[in-house]
Amino acid sequence: MTKPPLTLYLAAPRGFCAGVDRAIKIVELAIEKWGAPVYVRHEIVHNKFVVDALRAKGAVFVEELDECPVDRPVIFSAHGVPKSVPAEAAARQMIAVDATCPLVTKVHSEAQRHSEAGLQMVMIGHAGHPETIGTMGQLPEGEVLLVETAEDVAHLSVRDAEKLAYITQTTLSVDDTAGIVAALQARFPAIVGPHKEDICYATTNRQAAVKAVAGKIDALLVIGAPNSSNSRRLVEVGRSAGCAYAQLVQRATDIDWRALDGIRAVGVTAGASAPEVLVNEVLDAFRARYDTVVELVETAQEHVEFKVPRILRAAV
Repeated sequence: MTKPPLTLYLAAPRGFCAGVDRAIKIVELAIEKWGAPVYVRHEIVHNKFVVDALRAKGAVFVEELDECPVDRPVIFSAHGVPKSVPAEAAARQMIAVDATCPLVTKVHSEAQRHSEAGLQMVMIGHAGHPETIGTMGQLPEGEVLLVETAEDVAHLSVRDAEKLAYITQTTLSVDDTAGIVAALQARFPAIVGPHKEDICYATTNRQAAVKAVAGKIDALLVIGAPNSSNSRRLVEVGRSAGCAYAQLVQRATDIDWRALDGIRAVGVTAGASAPEVLVNEVLDAFRARYDTVVELVETAQEHVEFKVPRILRAAV
């Protein structure tokens, strides 16, 4: 049978960002330096394929520090951790390596600086997300108030409306966050914002690429994990930009082919923690079913690179 024609619009940038590249490299170098097992508190990044690959090399993933033996290294995930975690590791005299993305660390530093200036923090983020937990854990309880939506702003109870600052999770929707910031500024005109946008360059770039693709396609596939904030935001951005159907898939086996019946154009992108091998897997799955033409839609080029911690540089 003749395969039906299909155009695949491949968004760029997509996939791994510099912070994810660095975090994975940290785990690999730690195994090289100290041997297996190396313990990692929380998933190093939110992607099962990546986590399983590192597990096969000798990484052991745990949720809390008390699950780690004191005689083996522990790595803190790219999402960051509350201050209490490295303090506990130091008290237990553990070798600890911080894989927190430098752009998340920047937000931590902002929160600390504003707090030292006497400002109470408002964090725009998702409750329960590791990055939000880690950022709020940089300051004493009550010093960081969390809002998830513009509607939450109306219910905020602050210590002093004249002494406030806001920070954001790095993986949020650019458009949604702008609405929440506008609500904060309307209610608290004196509120201080970050010196530079907290939403990271990779999140912003991937969302912009989806917007550029959305008008050309009948459906959008975002490759990423269901617990990946930036991947879920890409689905939302696609829908908001006019794409009638947008699906989050971890692997090609997750594609709902029935939902794509009769389509002529599909957009494909990947969250910042999804490797390119999974993108190629999805492209191959389409080629097996359709007479496929692939077109690249590139809206930016990324050349960011972050150094690994000094303790591991000898292993590079």
